[in-house]
Amino acid sequence: MTDTDKHLPGGASEAELREQLEQSRADADALRAELEETNRGVVALYADLDQQAEELRQATELKSRFLSYMSHEFRTPIGAIRSITRLLLDRVDGPLTPEQELQVRFVQTTAEEFADMVDDLLDLARIEAGRLDISAEWFEMVDLFSALRGMFKPVLGNARLNLVFEEAEGLPRLYTDDRKLSQILRNFISNALKFTAQGEVRVSVRLLDGGERVRFAVSDTGIGIAQEHLASLFNDFSQVDSPVQRHLRGSGLGLALSRQLATLLGGVVDVRSTLGEGSEFSVTLPVRLPQAAAPTGKAPGAADDAGPIHIDASDSTSAMEACAPAPAVSAPRRC
Repeated sequence: MTDTDKHLPGGASEAELREQLEQSRADADALRAELEETNRGVVALYADLDQQAEELRQATELKSRFLSYMSHEFRTPIGAIRSITRLLLDRVDGPLTPEQELQVRFVQTTAEEFADMVDDLLDLARIEAGRLDISAEWFEMVDLFSALRGMFKPVLGNARLNLVFEEAEGLPRLYTDDRKLSQILRNFISNALKFTAQGEVRVSVRLLDGGERVRFAVSDTGIGIAQEHLASLFNDFSQVDSPVQRHLRGSGLGLALSRQLATLLGGVVDVRSTLGEGSEFSVTLPVRLPQAAAPTGKAPGAADDAGPIHIDASDSTSAMEACAPAPAVSAPRRC
């Protein structure tokens, strides 16, 4: 027996141990090579993902810049159309026949709808680019409702449809961006009026969580929405495919924008609907925007008008009177 064949304790020869050691080293080298190859693949994958992320960022920025540019470009002709229709309706160049007035009002309504679409596109572009600023301030809820009431009263043309604003007692002042909140509620109210042929559209507000949050709701007695469509309502460019929807103009951006604005204000939007019975859209916000400064001046007061405010479409009050703010009430700025 040679020295290399002698057995060590445990019964294994030195040659066998060397062979096992060499095999282990070979296996380790193979695993190391496989690991290095895997690492190179992971590094390449990360580089590819970084490149795709950069391309996506550039595409998103380009889209936002394009939307912003086009929105601004559209504003000029829209502004001219709206100015001309106002002059015509004011009879600056002489009286209009009933047919001419009907046609001018149609042009005016279409221009207003187009202007709203452009504003929605511009706001979405600003949100995606992170350039939409939040300007929070203290304001009374009654002021917000007064401004919305004056805004929608002139456009109600259906005698079978009423717009009702409920104003509960004891509501505190809010500290948030009143223009963004007004924009959310305008979108909700516009949709409700569009899809409600008769009955009422009701705007209500109530406090939640011991006064920490406030919930604004817009309910209607309109056509309602099928349950399978509710989940996608707040997506960009989303519209419910229905015979009524096909006859109405819209970009499908209003609700998507409302959701994004609510998120910026620290809130959430929600919808409840029953097909054939009506819908309720709501936004719930903190009474005080997070990191807000303490209020100054007088303590938050309650709303003066406690009863519901009804708007009847058959009211003949002029648009100028309807848009005038209530005494001692300053209306929030329009978006």
